Amino acid sequence: MFNLSLPIEDFKFYVLYQLNNFFPDKKNPQNDNKFHKTFLNSLDRTEYCFKHVALQSYHYKNKTSFSHTHADQYTLFLWFLSNSLWKEYEDQEYASKIFYLNKILNGLTCMYDAKMPDIFLVIHGGGIILGKASYSDFFVCYQGCTVGAINGVYPILGKGVAMAPQSSIIGGCQVGHSVTIGNQALLRNENLEDNSICYRDSETGVQKVVKSRKQAWAQSFFNTSIY
Repeated sequence: MFNLSLPIEDFKFYVLYQLNNFFPDKKNPQNDNKFHKTFLNSLDRTEYCFKHVALQSYHYKNKTSFSHTHADQYTLFLWFLSNSLWKEYEDQEYASKIFYLNKILNGLTCMYDAKMPDIFLVIHGGGIILGKASYSDFFVCYQGCTVGAINGVYPILGKGVAMAPQSSIIGGCQVGHSVTIGNQALLRNENLEDNSICYRDSETGVQKVVKSRKQAWAQSFFNTSIY
């Protein structure tokens, strides 16, 4: 069961009102059937993502919830909407506006044609840049994170990669499953094995990599096994 904070038509109007407010070019969809179908599909994608999340505001007692005033939830929905507009219709104009709206409201820079997974989380938002890397399900990132390319080469991320605030994964990195990137750590043209933790020592500032015997940090955010 998907519990929405607004009726679907009211929620669609809410999004369109924001579009008209930020982009008053008189080109935004009002009674567009194409937009309506894509909007519904984006809600389905959002529900599928949220029902795997262990946080109670997302999924609790077999009920999946979505509030238009929950900033992190709205961030994910807007990305799914921009991506759906692009995947279903290659509608660059509307997809670009939704991408831009997400950037204005939530500080997320993630293009509508990026290949984000079906299940991922953005937490706290703000200053997050997710480039066109290869992502896998159960990806988690906090504020200030960057995933980007060097000379056009992007990272490849396994399942359950979690990025702490202000961490970065840049360039030709092969990142295994259940990997944690600690606060302010930088992975640049390096590989990490499964279950690794890359962190910056708070006293010395030296970056280190260790193997973890504990459950992956990303697993704590989801109610389904990463594997």
